[in-house]
Amino acid sequence: MATRVVATATVRALKGRKLLPTRAALTLTSAAVNRIKTLLQDKPDFIGLKVGVRQRGCNGLSYTLDYASSKADKLDEEVVQDGVKVFIDKKAQLSLLGTEMDFVESKLSSEFVFNNPNIKGTCGCGESFSM
Repeated sequence: MATRVVATATVRALKGRKLLPTRAALTLTSAAVNRIKTLLQDKPDFIGLKVGVRQRGCNGLSYTLDYASSKADKLDEEVVQDGVKVFIDKKAQLSLLGTEMDFVESKLSSEFVFNNPNIKGTCGCGESFSM
């Protein structure tokens, strides 16, 4: 089965900054919500995005993003915020607790950024992390 890449993602370790605990496993910034709405607007077969983790990169783990046509696994966590749905793969739930998902655009790139207080380190390019 071919893997589709929805977008790139960067990881940032948050040192000295505490995110306030929320009920949701993942919180979305308004920029992330708007980008997800844009990605899904011409894709009626998909109901949201699915976030996962896989072993990759120089620091061990990286995030994956894919379109979700349904809640594939009953153990996946569903986050609904401002009209968008993000499903968290059961294997990624502990590594994403308390994480803020943002969308950042610059002159050179546009990508989702996961501001995660749980990670211990990231690689130089920011694509992989360790817990």
